[in-house]
Amino acid sequence: MADDVLFEFLHMEIVAHVYKEHATREDIDKERVTCVSTLELMGFRVGQGLIERFTKDCPTFKDDLDVMKFLCKDFWSTIFRKQIDNLRTNHQGTYVLQDNKFALLTQLSSGKQYLEEAPKYLAFSCGLIRGALSNLGLESVVTAEVSLMPSCKFQVVIQKL
Repeated sequence: MADDVLFEFLHMEIVAHVYKEHATREDIDKERVTCVSTLELMGFRVGQGLIERFTKDCPTFKDDLDVMKFLCKDFWSTIFRKQIDNLRTNHQGTYVLQDNKFALLTQLSSGKQYLEEAPKYLAFSCGLIRGALSNLGLESVVTAEVSLMPSCKFQVVIQKL
């Protein structure tokens, strides 16, 4: 339980640090894109490392859906101590992962008060998912959407090569 609090605190401090580093810049839109990219790349690298560790003793996956199921159950449970609440797919490479009580947003608010601030706290997690999928051989685009805190949806679009 203490590990969860430490992880959440570390995540909040990383976000604050990245945004503070870029606060001296004048162009706010460019700053926001740079900060989100930095956080996403950090998450990407962490996701690559973690999935390598978690899958070392697992059998190979049959298809994209098996990979996503593993990600939603085992990977998510190990990192956030709970499974994804809902996984949907159109069976054409698009998946929507819904977490009704996302751990990295629960400390912020449970309404619409900080809705505008939410994307910067989701960039790392988008990178985490993208990095994990990349290391499993799936190139993807991952975006996050928040309509009511602390619930969020991650949309994963698998790129067909």
